[in-house]
Amino acid sequence: MTEWFKVGKIVNTHGVRGEIRVISSTDFAEERYAVGTQLMIKAENGNEEVVVVRHHRPHKNFDLLQFEGYHSINDVERFKGSTLYVSEEYLDELEENEYYYHEIIGCSVMTESGDELGKVKEIFETGANDVWVIQRSGGGKDILIPYIEDVVKEIDIENKAIRVHVLEGLIE
Repeated sequence: MTEWFKVGKIVNTHGVRGEIRVISSTDFAEERYAVGTQLMIKAENGNEEVVVVRHHRPHKNFDLLQFEGYHSINDVERFKGSTLYVSEEYLDELEENEYYYHEIIGCSVMTESGDELGKVKEIFETGANDVWVIQRSGGGKDILIPYIEDVVKEIDIENKAIRVHVLEGLIE
């Protein structure tokens, strides 16, 4: 069975020719949305539909996509609010110490002294570095951890575990 990985969220339509506006959650937008790539659209109601990218272009903070066979706003209006996924067959091997978001999200995060902080629930791109949103184990306000060498000390994807060095002021 093919595994699918989240690459973005459809937030709106764009124009009248069937383009959609996507907030991407991938570092590889050019590859994920390349012409001919198959994507799965999962609607909020659970419906799934596989589409093929016909056209892609970046626009402001979004990626604009058009799919084969969808030529008007009426064809794509129903996709608003849906999530986009790419098949595992389109994923490339990464360099050492590089990870896909889906590998990091869900990992347990603990300090160097072994105190559990919580689990990674989301990743934000900031330009300089990614920021990991950690949902605290005991509840409370989320922790924001910058993905930088001074903070993230060890990533064990097989065991879904991350060890971090807590800089002063990083955790309230």
